Amino acid sequence: MKSKPERIVPHLWFDKEAREAANFYVSVFGKDSKINHAATLSDTPSGDAETISFEIFGYPFMAISAGPYFTFNPSISFIVTCESREEIDRIWDRLSEGGGVLMPIDQYPFSERYGWLRDKYGLTWQLIMPGPDEKPAPRIIPSFLFVGEVYGKAEEAINHYVSIFKEASAGPVFRYGPGREPDKEDAVMFADFTLNGQKFAAMDSAREHGYKFNEAVSLMIYCDGQEEIDYYWERLSAVPEAEQCGWLKDKYGVSWQVVPVDLDEMMRKGTKEQMDRVTQAFLKMKKFDVAALKEAFANAAMV
Repeated sequence: MKSKPERIVPHLWFDKEAREAANFYVSVFGKDSKINHAATLSDTPSGDAETISFEIFGYPFMAISAGPYFTFNPSISFIVTCESREEIDRIWDRLSEGGGVLMPIDQYPFSERYGWLRDKYGLTWQLIMPGPDEKPAPRIIPSFLFVGEVYGKAEEAINHYVSIFKEASAGPVFRYGPGREPDKEDAVMFADFTLNGQKFAAMDSAREHGYKFNEAVSLMIYCDGQEEIDYYWERLSAVPEAEQCGWLKDKYGVSWQVVPVDLDEMMRKGTKEQMDRVTQAFLKMKKFDVAALKEAFANAAMV
């Protein structure tokens, strides 16, 4: 059985800036951050779309330049655990250039130093420096913010995801107390959970935000074969009209991509002709058909 390149990988949708943004993030975070691979998908509905894989502190991301269809917002952000005051301030200064502040970097009851910002591409980051007595945390944690129509459903969503994924568990839940209106006392102020051995976080917020989950940030689930693809697709997909090219939306509006490890290897190692054939094959699919993708790859090699 092939090992997955990573369990669940955040995927970032840009208009034209994927490569530029990836290079920027690698330069900002520095340590254990690098560009891994870039490729061009030809003749997509967006024209030629560039994909790029990169790492931040060793944590993998995927990005694509595929047109101005989706816009980043704070519904999915990335918590960055910093190791020192110097590191958190340095990253804050770089990421905030041309961006905006959602919560100023400062001391808070839950952290000696914390801040939430939007970078110049619109992606949002929560930088935090744990106290000396706190347990070590992963360097990068994707965080879901449940607002609007899905406000108050953070805990339900956590339990739903934990019931689906392997190596999954729900962590402690911290709730809003009295006097925190418009938030309800039973709503989730912060909770963490683990899926496929990877840490995530979730929060509820009743304030008027004017945004919701969208395809700008999706989560790629790498699968070992058709059986595993079918498993996740059947349990996560809740919006039939959103099913396309391996993408789906769950009942909370979060976008996921359910992809075979084989596809990643084809796009990394294939010739341009093979990549083009595979791209044209998956553009016609909703849920990925692994056998059909392999056939397109093999037939291109014979041309």
